Amino acid sequence: MKIGFIGAGSMGSLLVGAFVRAGAMRPDDIVVSSRTVNKLFDLADQYPGLQTVTTNQEAALGADYLFLCVKPLDFRTVLDEISPVLTSEQIVISITSPVKILSLEEIIPCKVAKIIPSVVNAVGSGASLFIWGSRLTAEDQAALWNLFSAISEPILISEEEVRVASDISSCGPAFLACLLEQFIDAAVISTGMERETATELACEMMLGTARLMLEQSCSPIELQAKVSVPGGITAAALEVLRKTTRGAFLQVLRTTHEKFAEDLDRVDYSLSARERT
Repeated sequence: MKIGFIGAGSMGSLLVGAFVRAGAMRPDDIVVSSRTVNKLFDLADQYPGLQTVTTNQEAALGADYLFLCVKPLDFRTVLDEISPVLTSEQIVISITSPVKILSLEEIIPCKVAKIIPSVVNAVGSGASLFIWGSRLTAEDQAALWNLFSAISEPILISEEEVRVASDISSCGPAFLACLLEQFIDAAVISTGMERETATELACEMMLGTARLMLEQSCSPIELQAKVSVPGGITAAALEVLRKTTRGAFLQVLRTTHEKFAEDLDRVDYSLSARERT
């Protein structure tokens, strides 16, 4: 089997490492191209047997799976380069949410899936968001599902849900890390606790909270009730927290959706420009 990756940036490199560590891919099955040569050298050093190539066509040629891990506005250039060597039996996986499946299927002849990973897939956790293209068979879908199950919990969504689902699954770790950073800062400033100790406590708390909610089917409301009692310390602090953050995530989602709409327009224009020339 040949598995191609175009792009060796943060997410491309993350996926390569996650799949290899999970045993879902062998390094000698992987071929990676990137315009940043140093990133290719780094991957080759980390995963002996992994092949690096100098052109995207080389990565695409004959690949059973081809991962497109490039920025949205780079898609047109990449697709123009690789289209001549793609065949109908190959499967292209886009990890970029603003690039629509319909646009890809209009430009390239192969099967297409959009699968949005999360940074936490690097440690075999979190979700991966699945959107199927129209040309995939049931066998294709099962194989992709099984592949990503090695590093994540695959979840099928509609393309219309991709922004909000990505907000939770892919952007969410950064949002929660921002809140956690403020929590740690407050502990350090107000009590003099060592930052390393506060950070370790916070990380263990986050891990335990997620496990409790998933393994015991405990909702956010139920978890708050488990920890707080009326008139207690936690209940008083929760009231302050709710007042301080009320409406914050509505503003966050409004911002991400506005930016996504802008990105969609720019990407659609860049891809349709291929037909206008």
